[in-house]
Amino acid sequence: MNRRQFVCMAISAALLPAAAVAQGATMVVHKDPYCGCCGAWAKAFEAAGYLVDTRNEEDMDAVKERLQVPSHVWGCHTAVVDGYYLEGHVPLEAAEKLLKERPLVAGLAVAGMPKGSLGMGTDSNASYDVMAVPKDGSKPYVYMEVRPS
Repeated sequence: MNRRQFVCMAISAALLPAAAVAQGATMVVHKDPYCGCCGAWAKAFEAAGYLVDTRNEEDMDAVKERLQVPSHVWGCHTAVVDGYYLEGHVPLEAAEKLLKERPLVAGLAVAGMPKGSLGMGTDSNASYDVMAVPKDGSKPYVYMEVRPS
């Protein structure tokens, strides 16, 4: 490869859209075996190009504790992708932003099961926050706001 080819490839890679970051990323989704919304959430990530390995867990609390997800941000399911956890109904856009920007956080979380969040149906009035959970144990902060358009 000559210098010109290398420079062109580097520039092309830098200009790829955020969705391309997810192409081929492997994600493990831990979910309750009896939950349907978790499966819908995982299928949305699969459709976006993630390689999804869904695992039914009898004890989700143990999974969340092992991954050190703070209990006040627990959601429905817990996924792990590229060294980060995604707790609950984190939207695709937030996950893609996380993987592109690579902030120093343990993961992202959407506490509870907000109506209209990814996997929880469609609701044009959906309004919730995606929280970033710092690795150092400090207070989570708003990473992305989801508000009605």
